Amino acid sequence: MSESNSRHGLSRALRFSARLRANSFIKYAVPRSVLAAIAALALQSAPVMAQEQARTESVEIFGGEQFGDKLTDAPVSGRNPRLNDNALAGIRYNYNFTGMWGVQLSSGYSWSRASRVPGGDNKLGVTTVDLDAVWNITPQFPLVAYMLAGAGYAWANLDSPIAGVSNGRAFVLADSNGFTANAGIGVKYYVRNNLYIDLLARYRYLDRLVSTSNQHMNTSETTLGIGWRF
Repeated sequence: MSESNSRHGLSRALRFSARLRANSFIKYAVPRSVLAAIAALALQSAPVMAQEQARTESVEIFGGEQFGDKLTDAPVSGRNPRLNDNALAGIRYNYNFTGMWGVQLSSGYSWSRASRVPGGDNKLGVTTVDLDAVWNITPQFPLVAYMLAGAGYAWANLDSPIAGVSNGRAFVLADSNGFTANAGIGVKYYVRNNLYIDLLARYRYLDRLVSTSNQHMNTSETTLGIGWRF
């Protein structure tokens, strides 16, 4: 083979190799560039991650279950009256001083009843108002874990007085009201920047709900709420 033919063959081989590299670049690099561009556009158009923010307010409505306790410290006609487990609902207002710290004002109502009482079950609605300090544990994320604690007041609405015998003497229990304290842990999930779902488990101490009783109650609540931030 002549030197001229050898150079011609080498030139063709180099051109063929260059075409292969060009085709490979078009086949792999160009689609990757297109995907990268689409991803960049998607990130630019994606909404900003929601989070707890300073100087923001929110209002939420909630519903759930209240778990009761004994109403009296001594048996009445052989049994201790009890605040039964029942549904509750209410409304909350939240204000954030910072992303991490805030305050909550809430009010709830439970459609409960007094059970284990002479004459059968007796309706016993309970209204609570609470003021709580709130600590947002993960304020920078859409899923915000938080803790709260505070105090308030509770009112009982007994359908009719409870008459019975305790310690050998007859007496009548009427509805009453008193101090309440609570502490809880919850989590908020931001569906959108100004819309969230709130799941909360709360322990509640109640001073008393019926008269002539020194029984202090330890109750709990689980609620699911939906809130709007503004």
